[in-house]
Amino acid sequence: MEVGDVVVRKSYGKDIAFKIIDIREEKGKKIYILKGINIRIIADSPVEDLEEPNSKENAAKDAVFNRKVKESIKKILDARNDAVEVMSGHTLKNKEVKNKEMYFGRPGRVLHIDGDAQYLEMCMKTYKRIGVDAIGKVIPEKEQSMRVVELVKESKPDIVVITGHDGMVKDTKEYTDLKNYRNSQYFVDSVTELRNYERGYDELVIFAGACQSCYEAILEAGANFASSPSRVLIHCLDPVFICEKVAYTNIEKIVSIEEVIQNTITGTKGIGGLQTRGKYREGFPKSPFI
Repeated sequence: MEVGDVVVRKSYGKDIAFKIIDIREEKGKKIYILKGINIRIIADSPVEDLEEPNSKENAAKDAVFNRKVKESIKKILDARNDAVEVMSGHTLKNKEVKNKEMYFGRPGRVLHIDGDAQYLEMCMKTYKRIGVDAIGKVIPEKEQSMRVVELVKESKPDIVVITGHDGMVKDTKEYTDLKNYRNSQYFVDSVTELRNYERGYDELVIFAGACQSCYEAILEAGANFASSPSRVLIHCLDPVFICEKVAYTNIEKIVSIEEVIQNTITGTKGIGGLQTRGKYREGFPKSPFI
């Protein structure tokens, strides 16, 4: 097996498709470093635990993920088309809003920092599809805390995503010890740097974490939303769906945490957070020259 091959792990019931991203030697034995294709996890495995996936089974799993993504996007766009946020902050049906063509709006802007270029590309395409203004930067997890404040000053976002890969050390029982996570410490460091720069949770909204990340430590550092409450795997697009809800909720409203999580692929076991004010600002009247 070589770097770039798609594999599954026999000891985990072949539940996740991985791509081999590196091969290392430890104590004279080859160890394969794996990256989830749809799931934000990084893992390692000896070669005897790996095999090529059954093409039909792999296609079926991809179809499930794709269906869930399409359902989430459809739910988001349907909800946005079905209602208009007016200046009072109340949600009314389109037909109940007088002069609705005179209103305009500015949703929140996103800075998405990702440790994986392929994941970021998928996220940026989805941001565009659902109408979220987003800037993307590929930065390895261990370097994110050193760059994040500089990037925020440069791009002036309303919402910051700090993500990439993560994972727990196999067979660990100490779920709150950051030493037992591959990248959670880096996410905590990045959030800490951001909160030292901007303390207000409503001024700068932060999502941080990846698969199995140390949820409690990331929230304690100052994130509005984080993964993973039950230490489960999260989908690579979950941060995007969190951002959309915050970006398009009227600034006079507190974002419903339950509604935010309903739009994700993973649900409450993978994503959680704190009360946060929306970032969508209504304007009136709309310029006739636009």
